[in-house]
Amino acid sequence: MRLPTAFRLSLISVALALAGCASQAAAPVASAAPATTAAPAAAAKPHVVVLATGGTIAGAGASAMNSATYSAAKVPVDKLLAGLPELSQLATVSGEQVFQIASESFTNKELVTLAKRVSELVKRPDVDGIVITHGTDTLEETGFFLNLVVPTDKPIVVVGSMRPGTAISADGALNLLGAVATAASKDATGKGVLVSMNDEIHTARDVAKLTNIKTNAFASQWGPLGMVVEGKTYWFRAPVKRHTKASEFNIDQINELPAVDIVYGYGNVPTTAIEALDKAGVQAIIHAGTGNGSVADRIVPKLQEVRGKGTIIVRSSRIPAGFVLRNAEQPDDKYDWVVAHDLNPQKARLLTAVALTKTRDTKELQRIFWEY
Repeated sequence: MRLPTAFRLSLISVALALAGCASQAAAPVASAAPATTAAPAAAAKPHVVVLATGGTIAGAGASAMNSATYSAAKVPVDKLLAGLPELSQLATVSGEQVFQIASESFTNKELVTLAKRVSELVKRPDVDGIVITHGTDTLEETGFFLNLVVPTDKPIVVVGSMRPGTAISADGALNLLGAVATAASKDATGKGVLVSMNDEIHTARDVAKLTNIKTNAFASQWGPLGMVVEGKTYWFRAPVKRHTKASEFNIDQINELPAVDIVYGYGNVPTTAIEALDKAGVQAIIHAGTGNGSVADRIVPKLQEVRGKGTIIVRSSRIPAGFVLRNAEQPDDKYDWVVAHDLNPQKARLLTAVALTKTRDTKELQRIFWEY
């Protein structure tokens, strides 16, 4: 049984498998073979390597009605690609299974492992672009980390889905098609790590998951860079912050990340979390404050105390838009604190960790936050 093309595009491979279409796994462009075995016949097309890590885009529900209740990280990359023979119109695609986990379970170890593999692949002359399938919960963090540490101008695109492939109106197949189109586009060269979701192209530096359940979950407060329409990319702006090839950080020189954690600000917040992190010996604390990175009066002395012991303090905000002004809510110069600018707490954690592999000087750290 072969489903119409339009319907197949709404389902990823697990749905096809359930429908009895496993024979499509033989489609030549949906190969799960290592990147070294790209088909010679398609040599004229860009070679895009899909690195699969799990997540909802590889998920499956018990029925087509289950769009929010499902198991993530079930479908292997070969079946994921076999469900989209239309990819052959855009590129020569090969796949590699790096992890098969839900993204909330990502740790620094997985980030470093993935980044090193991406770094290896982009050095190869036969690889033109990378697509990373990823769970949406921490997709923005992985994308931003890669944006900081992989020195290349080749397109790297991170993609996920909000619904499993078994669901009615599943979004994963079209998202993956858009991601491959973006990675294969020469116009994506030099724009850093990108996130392609819901027909939009975002810089990984700005994008964030702002809602769950809905397919339009990802947005950037400064707007998308462009769109993907019917497999073609359209661009309207470019990133201005330092990234990838222009970055001073290189994953080839990083084997582990220093301990950096986040403290959340809220009404009636105690000093308990700061004390626990201080005792644990973290190298930096990101304070996810209210409003303009505000810090409760009872918290300030404790943050001053741990800063006096050498712990870096970065003042961020839990608000999803805007940016933290230095010396506005707190005398950052006086306290020797750093502000996170417009980076949300989770991205501030990553930039701090990466920066600490090179320096502990707060003036240098603040310079890094302005530039990245």
